[in-house]
Amino acid sequence: MSEGIPLPALPRGLLLPPDERAARLAGALPAIEAALAGETDEIAALATLASLLFHTLPQASWCGFYRRTGERLLTIGPYQGPMGCLRIPFDRGVCGACAQERRALLVPDVRAFPGHIACDDATRSELVLPLLAGGSLRAVLDLDSHHTDAFCEQEARLLERLLARVATGIAWGPSFPDPSG
Repeated sequence: MSEGIPLPALPRGLLLPPDERAARLAGALPAIEAALAGETDEIAALATLASLLFHTLPQASWCGFYRRTGERLLTIGPYQGPMGCLRIPFDRGVCGACAQERRALLVPDVRAFPGHIACDDATRSELVLPLLAGGSLRAVLDLDSHHTDAFCEQEARLLERLLARVATGIAWGPSFPDPSG
């Protein structure tokens, strides 16, 4: 059992083959959704989701959210892992690009991403997904790994669907104008 998820515990940093990673995530989704069922508080939902995903994805060295706190600004939290950047403007890094473009960004090697922000110098790959609710960007989910090519398209698709389902149950506070407008 891995922290409330019916999966075998794996050592942090283990990089499974892509098909095994995707199968592990797919297997955890029912338990993750059950844990979040009925939760309407934004911070409680995001904190729980960050924790459960961190324990599901052993290759992740950091897993968490950057919440949209300004028209073109992201602020850290909730998250699991070492300290991250506290604030990220939309014009910086993978998280900012995801917020600006409102689409998942799979970066196999962050050293090849122009403008990557090194909150953790050991990070080698990232997967960042927008969390949208009511047509508005609410946050981005940021997954980092110390391995290159640590995330795959199948994981991205599974997480996109999960975020879409979770976002509908949260009672969100006021929103900001759409950054793409």
